[in-house]
Parts: sequence; structure tokens; C-alpha cells
Amino acid sequence: MITVKPLDIDGHQFTATRVELPKTNLLTISNDVGYIMCAALDVDVLNEKLADREVIAGRAMGVKTIDQLLHAPLNKVTNASKEAYGWEEGMIGKDALLKLVK
Repeated sequence: MITVKPLDIDGHQFTATRVELPKTNLLTISNDVGYIMCAALDVDVLNEKLADREVIAGRAMGVKTIDQLLHAPLNKVTNASKEAYGWEEGMIGKDALLKLVK
């Protein structure tokens, strides 16, 4: 099953997506600039193979719900997100997303 819902974060609109897969879930929170995601995101591929795309993205480990993703520290972020928006490893997902709208 795929669930897509609007998500308001401090008055800014994002989209929360949950894809239920066998024995796991794929979780993302996004807007038109970038996204955060569960551990299924391969940040190394984005940094190394797709660097020219300058994808703004971050990954949180061990999350099982959208709320956990929102409040978890990001353990890995793309180089583009660091350079363009000041994201850092350890930053809480919500804080990273809010940097996309300021």
C-alpha cells in the first residue's frame, strides 16, 4: 500500500509518503526542493554517481514512521544539501526540512 499525505511543518507544506513493502517501509518527506528519507536512500550514489544533479537529500536510520523520520537525526546528507542549505549529519529531519523554505 502507498500512502501520500500533506504534512504541515511550522506553516510550510511538505508531502509525506509511505510505501509498505515486505518486511519494511519506505518513508519520505519532501517538497519541491529536497527530501529526507529512511535508510533505503543511498546517499553515496547521489554524491558519487549522480553528483551533477545536485540532489538535496538526507537519510535517517532506524525510523519506522513518518513522525520518527521527522524527529530523527540525519546520519548522512548529500554534498549539495550541505553546500546549498547548510545541512549536517546529526541534524534533526524537521530542522533540515525547514532550511529548505527559509
